[in-house]
This record gives sequence, structure tokens and C-alpha cells, in this order.
Amino acid sequence: MSKHERWNALLELLAVSGKVEVEEAATTLEVSAATIRRDLDELAEQRLLVRTRGGAVAHGVSYELPLRYKSARYASEKLRIAAAAADLVTPGEVVGLNGGTTTTEVARSLALRFSSGRQETTGPALTVVTNALNIAGELAVRPQIKLVTTGGVARPQTYELVGPLTVGVLSEVVLDVVVLGVDGVDAELGIMAHHEDEASISRLFAERASRVVVVTDSSKLGRRAFARICGLDRVDLVVTDTDISAEAVEQLNEAGVKVLTV
Repeated sequence: MSKHERWNALLELLAVSGKVEVEEAATTLEVSAATIRRDLDELAEQRLLVRTRGGAVAHGVSYELPLRYKSARYASEKLRIAAAAADLVTPGEVVGLNGGTTTTEVARSLALRFSSGRQETTGPALTVVTNALNIAGELAVRPQIKLVTTGGVARPQTYELVGPLTVGVLSEVVLDVVVLGVDGVDAELGIMAHHEDEASISRLFAERASRVVVVTDSSKLGRRAFARICGLDRVDLVVTDTDISAEAVEQLNEAGVKVLTV
């Protein structure tokens, strides 16, 4: 197992339980305890965790893995969710995308769908407005997609642009639909993100859109995060995987939110 694979595994363990014990991790990953200690020391130097006696803990209860370490989590589910969300978009629409692993897959699905074949009109097949640098990088080379990026300050965890410059651009656009990745969905509180600056931008995305689609794997349903984006009354549809419970579907439906499982 390479160092990168070990780091991925350690951060996954940390995201699930909030802590990692050296001896337990060494047994799980089939490496020496000394190797695990070195890995944890290096991850701590990157401020991805906090070292403790005998292991490590997450920075806080709302622990968030950097995007580059999250892409493999629920990968097959995210691909299905992204494809289903992309199918909801019609040619010529203006689509908003915030940052995250699932919305990144939505961007890729949209690129495949709208960059193939001959255009029937002289205008763009699709317009995408995003505050995510990685999404912008992938779509910038797609000539049939008009790309609009916001300004702002980049967050290294998620590659999202936030702040007054971001608000300035989003306040001047009108979206047909926004596809939002979230960190939590709660029947009472609505949809949430780990960080208040990202939540405020996602809230503005929702305010500027005629339709709000939330894309998330079922593990985030019933979970709460630090910062509220908006209530479920603003959400039209949740696209998720088939592991969603019947109770969660009922709660969302009672709140007026349709659920699409894939």
C-alpha cells in the first residue's frame, strides 16, 4: 500500500469515527505502528488532523476531508446521482453548481451530455455558473458550454470561491436550476454545510434559481452540519441513492420535497 493510499485510509477512518488509534490502524492497514505514527505526524503537519497520545483526532465535530481525499467515498452512488441530475437539465438552460465531489460529477455528466453531437442553435448548448475552481477548470475546455465563474477567495478544502466578490457576481445572474452539494439534510433545519461562508454562497445560489436540486448520497440524510443553507421549503428535489430509508423519504415528501433515488 502506497503512502497516498494509507493517508486516504487513515482520513477515511478519522471521518467515520472522529479518532484513530495507532495500533488499531496498523492492524487494519497491515503496516507497522511506526509507519502509522509517521503518517499521522505528516498529516498533522498539513493540519488535516490533531495528534494525540497513541493516535489522532479530527479538528472538530464538523470534520471535513479535503476534496482530494473525498472523491472515492460513495463513488458509484455519486456517479449515478450525477447522471440522474444531469438528465434533469434541458438544452439552453442556465445551471448553477456549487463545489463538492457530487457536483463535480454532475459537471462531468453535463459536459458529456452537452458537448457531444451537433448544436442545433448558434448559442451555447448550456450555461454553467459556478464558484468551484475545479469545476471551472474542467468545463473551460468545453466550447459548447458557456462558463461563468465567480470571483472570490478560494477555500483550499473544497476549491470553492467565497466572500463579497462571489456575492457580487451571483447577485447579478438568474438561474434556471441550481444543483447543490450539501453536508447535511435535516427535516427540521433544511440543508446545511460545514462552513458558514460556503453556506451563504449556496443560499444565494438557491435564491437566484427557479429550481433547486440537492444531490447527496444517503449517508448525509438526517445529518446536521454547522451552517444552515436554507429550509426544505426552498428545495424542489433531492437526488440520492437507494439506501435512503422510507422514513427519510416520507419526511422529505411531507416537507414538499420530491425524492429521486438511483
